[in-house]
Amino acid sequence: MATCLHINLIFTGVNSVDLTPVKQKENRLVGTSVSLSYTLSKIATGSDYFFWYRQYPVEPPQFLLSISGLGINRTAESLGSDKRFSIELIEKTGVDLTISSAAVTDSALYYCALRPTVTGNIDSLYKNLTAIQSQD
Repeated sequence: MATCLHINLIFTGVNSVDLTPVKQKENRLVGTSVSLSYTLSKIATGSDYFFWYRQYPVEPPQFLLSISGLGINRTAESLGSDKRFSIELIEKTGVDLTISSAAVTDSALYYCALRPTVTGNIDSLYKNLTAIQSQD
């Protein structure tokens, strides 16, 4: 008998830019591949960053991967050598998290968040950086 993997998706976002999950839930057999997808209501720019998190019951969210609007990605150190997780920006209007060879331990709640890095007022960015440096 095959073991069924249950993966839940929920939405989280910021700054009135809408991320919409393609599906709310995914059910897959252990050992198969699963893709979790969100669509974006605009075209991603170089200052947009997408972050994927996984959350197990009664635990805080755990960062997994991020990708910029330019397609530059970063993997969490906590994933170590686990290469089953990958992230892809789809035509700058969607973002996919793929888990290859899904395991029972991958059954969790997954979040995708979008954050622009600079909102146009870079003076406040430099002011905050200066304040941090002067405290050292």
